[in-house]
Amino acid sequence: MEGELSVSGEHHDHDHDNHYSDMQARVRALETVLAEKGLIDPAALDVIVETYETKVGPRNGAHVVARAWSDPVFADWLLRDATAAIASLGYTGRQGEHMRAVFNTKDTHNLVVCTLCSCYPWSVLGLPPVWYKAPAYRSRAVIDPRGVLAEFGVTLPEGVNIRVWDSTAELRYLVVPQRPAGTEGWSETDLASLVTRDSMIGTGLLHRPEVST
Repeated sequence: MEGELSVSGEHHDHDHDNHYSDMQARVRALETVLAEKGLIDPAALDVIVETYETKVGPRNGAHVVARAWSDPVFADWLLRDATAAIASLGYTGRQGEHMRAVFNTKDTHNLVVCTLCSCYPWSVLGLPPVWYKAPAYRSRAVIDPRGVLAEFGVTLPEGVNIRVWDSTAELRYLVVPQRPAGTEGWSETDLASLVTRDSMIGTGLLHRPEVST
C-alpha cells in the first residue's frame, strides 16, 4: 500500500539567504551572551560545528554505503546488525549507538523521520538539516510521504512502495540507496563520492553518473 508505515515538512526550501529564523536568532543571541561571559569559546564551537558538517558526516555514511555496495558480506552484516557493522568502520557514539540499515530496492523506497523530535545519527550523517527538525516535515512525512518526496524532487513510480521509519532515541536509521548503474568496477572512494546526505535519509535519489565524451 502506498505510504505504508513500517514503524508504528514543511516544504523543502532549496533557497538560501542571510536571514535568521526566530530559532536561529535566539541561538545566535545565546551564543553571544555566553561568549561575552567567557563561558564558551566561539572558535572552539565553530570547529565542532565544522567537524560535524564537513568531516564527520555525511562522509561517514557515504563510506558505509559504498562498502555495502562493494562488499556483499559487509552488506549482509549491515542488514543483520547495522550497529556492529558501522562500528567496525570506526563510526560510533554521538546519537549513533543503535542503528538499523534499510535498503532501497526497485520495489521499495525508504524514508526516515523522527515524529517526536529530531533523533538523528550524528556520527554517520553529521548534523541534521533544518528541514528534518521542522514540525511540518515530521508530520507530513508520515501522512503524505509521496507528496513530501515530490517536494524534494523525488518522483517515484506508482508501483513503488514507500516505507516510513520513525527514528527514536533508542534506534536510528540509515537508508542504503540503490547503487547507480554504470558504476561497475568503481573504487569505494569513487562510489562514496556519489552518495548524498539526502539519499541516506530517503529524501534524495542517486543517478547514473554522466560519462564525459
